[in-house]
Amino acid sequence: MIHETLKLKKNKDISLTTYILDNYPKFSAERKRPLVLVIPGGGYSHFGQREQEAVAVKMNSLGFHSAVLHYSLAPMKFPDALCDLAAAVAQIRLKADDWNVDSDKIILCGFSAGGHLAASLGCFWNSQFLQKYTGLKSEQIRPDYLCLCYPVVTADKKYCHEGSIQNVIGSISEDKAAEICKSLNQKTMRDVISIEKNITSDFPPAFIWHTLADEAVPAKNTLLLADALYENKIECEYHLFNRGKHALALATKETANPDGTNAEYECSLWPELFKNWFEGV
Repeated sequence: MIHETLKLKKNKDISLTTYILDNYPKFSAERKRPLVLVIPGGGYSHFGQREQEAVAVKMNSLGFHSAVLHYSLAPMKFPDALCDLAAAVAQIRLKADDWNVDSDKIILCGFSAGGHLAASLGCFWNSQFLQKYTGLKSEQIRPDYLCLCYPVVTADKKYCHEGSIQNVIGSISEDKAAEICKSLNQKTMRDVISIEKNITSDFPPAFIWHTLADEAVPAKNTLLLADALYENKIECEYHLFNRGKHALALATKETANPDGTNAEYECSLWPELFKNWFEGV
């Protein structure tokens, strides 16, 4: 296994930690695997510990290479975190031959705010806006598939996770906000970061799961997203489980709280459901 941490930016704690599986010289020396890039949540203020290595290792067990991204957190200036994710995808494509990665099968697996970040790249990877801020070409930063786990989606005040929304855009200047809104043909920054308002035909196929019992990020977030994907004829599989609080991670004992909470059997099937979906897309 190639297990190392790569710095994506000098003098910043923006990094990519890899879990690259070995090939077997006699049986699969030239095998190219898909890679799942794990993007932990935490409201853009911290990183959920249970949404990192445990998920990466689980994806390894299902036959995927994996990596974990640490991106910019508040206080930051939009689109810092989005540029970090774009840089990570470009780095994976650059290393595809060395790591035996299928460069047409890079999957973003985002949790909560990390799901919002993943979906944001799904919206904007082919935009002049993001090319300007990253200096990278669209084909370098394209996500091929998304796996969105109880993601923050909307900035609608009725349904949003306000802490995440404020941490994404709270420190942006009025002039910069006006410039970004104009470039993306949106009226406000809340429109810019509302995923459901920025779906185009370039949005990647998506696997989504959530729970009705989630009080932190209401299920309406993913209902809005699934509806927008349906209207735009984007490949999508959506699972809405009845039980389970926010931030379930794997929903197993491995990622449960010390008192056993956040282990929900029905939700713990999501990695296998994701793999089945991915292999059939």
